[in-house]
Amino acid sequence: MNFKRQNKETVDVNLTPLIDVVFLLLIFFMVSTTFTKENHLSIDLPEASAEQQPVATNRLEIIITASGSYSINDKNLINNQLDTLKRGLVKAANGEKGLPVTITADANTPHQAVVRAMDAAGQTGFVNLSITTRKTNAE
Repeated sequence: MNFKRQNKETVDVNLTPLIDVVFLLLIFFMVSTTFTKENHLSIDLPEASAEQQPVATNRLEIIITASGSYSINDKNLINNQLDTLKRGLVKAANGEKGLPVTITADANTPHQAVVRAMDAAGQTGFVNLSITTRKTNAE
């Protein structure tokens, strides 16, 4: 028996048109995309979902206004320097380092003012810090 081998034709897939289309799509998306420059970050203020904590009778409350001025237990400080804030905390605590410290800041307060209050409390030895939040309107 004499079998003849069949010649197989090689099938080639031409990828050139596919590559052309992909590059055209890439160029189209690059040209049509608009880039916006963000000048500020939008940050949502923290909101509490738990019940209000009972207020301790002996506590320190640091209130920070929108301009960055401080008051400790409703007594305004003369300036917003770190040393003044630390002296005010020590004076208001009367040597008690275990008092809870509550930091209440206006929504427009610079973050640096809140961080300065936290630094002052930490450097003077207070470890029980809390930051107040506003309750959500949905509840």
